[in-house]
Amino acid sequence: MNAKDLIKNLPDYQCQQDLDMINIEHIEMDHRLLEKDSLFVCIEGYTVDGHQFAEAAVDNGATVIVAEKNLDVSVPVVIVPDTSRALAHLANIFYDHSSNKLKVIGVTGTNGKTSVTHIIDEIHHYANQKTALIGTIQMMIDGERHPVKNTTPDALFLQKNLHQMVEKGIDVATMEVSSHALDLGRVHGVDFDIAVFTNLSQDHLDYHLTMENYLYAKSLLFSQLGNSLKHERPKYAVINQDDEHADFLKRVTAQPVLTYGIQQKASFQAINVELMANGVSFIMKTPKGNVPIKSKLMGMFSVYNLLAAATAAYVSGIELEKIQHVLNHTSGVKGRFQPVEHNQDFGVIIDYAHTPDSLENVLSTIKRFCAGDILVVIGCGGDRDRRKRPLMAEVSCRYADQAIFTSDNPRSESPQAIIDDMVKGLKYSNYQTVLDREEAIKQAIEQANDKDVVLIAGKGHETYQIVGDKVLEFDDEQVAIKYLN
Repeated sequence: MNAKDLIKNLPDYQCQQDLDMINIEHIEMDHRLLEKDSLFVCIEGYTVDGHQFAEAAVDNGATVIVAEKNLDVSVPVVIVPDTSRALAHLANIFYDHSSNKLKVIGVTGTNGKTSVTHIIDEIHHYANQKTALIGTIQMMIDGERHPVKNTTPDALFLQKNLHQMVEKGIDVATMEVSSHALDLGRVHGVDFDIAVFTNLSQDHLDYHLTMENYLYAKSLLFSQLGNSLKHERPKYAVINQDDEHADFLKRVTAQPVLTYGIQQKASFQAINVELMANGVSFIMKTPKGNVPIKSKLMGMFSVYNLLAAATAAYVSGIELEKIQHVLNHTSGVKGRFQPVEHNQDFGVIIDYAHTPDSLENVLSTIKRFCAGDILVVIGCGGDRDRRKRPLMAEVSCRYADQAIFTSDNPRSESPQAIIDDMVKGLKYSNYQTVLDREEAIKQAIEQANDKDVVLIAGKGHETYQIVGDKVLEFDDEQVAIKYLN
């Protein structure tokens, strides 16, 4: 693409050099990934400032640089007020507005995003549509797996891969959309068709500082659905009616709203809910009649996840019969209330629960069917919201008979200091501390008796542990199997 034709789309820029004869074949924000005829965008991040690598970018093939200040380099420099916004704009144009050419469903909320996106993807796949999924665990394009670094990747990654999805004939892309991504503008330029809200509880306050800021960030997905009501491409907001923030989110969007819930009257409502040791059953009231559901997924939180996915699929145009089939047959997601079976006479469950609310949901579900004691292995991540640490410990001790506090991903913090934060002021005594996570899992399994349940919480699907600046191999499921042997 001609550099001048690309840059002229920016509303506010300065460039003294001639761009007419320059061709752009690639856009990059990482100087290490540059190829010949690339446009390099200098992004100032938390730890690294891309402006420092301008000369290296030129050496690696950059023929134009977009920056927020003048740079002494041998190629044209385009000055813009905000390179992050410029990157989203340029990537959207360079990749030909790819999100306009397929259906995009975004799911946001504190808990349930991964499960809901996977079920939505499963429903569309069952309806013979070609699907793509971008989430915490991975990105999948028509069944092909790709790694991702963040829950919601940066704008350049998104636009590049949305373009790849269009080229592969994808019909619908379902995406987890984090509050960080919304606040930082990573999804600028993505034209969402359906926005789904799961719930809001305390998390990420190390970044957002207040729950009000956290809610505001989540609400951006709904306000950014736009103000026009187009019949040829309708947009919808899907909102959890039982969440206390539902009315606020309804007000911030101009698009039609469908709700789901259990306690409150909703477009999709679960009634006659039964929670069982091997799943859930309920009647799903819908705008087109009642649908019986009997799912292998467990817990009240699974009922909400199933309802959210069903509502999104319904407004996406999928028939209720196909939605019902998937809800009745889905086996869920790795690391989300995942049983570990190895011929033992007690239960072992792996779950990603890493917020007070999600941990309480999981433990309260186990309490409904556990005939013995509940043992929970839990830690808190380092360099993350410290205020939730004592809340996690309190929930653990309130619901479990025995809690083992251990390491999660300590990152740059001392594991002992994190546990000290957890137990500070704790009024319960039914806990012990074991710094090494593998040893903690081993002890929980050794202590478990017939009919007990061991919950290993916090890391779920993750196959690594971040200690200092090292990423070490660690999989809760494999460690559990090792000691079950």
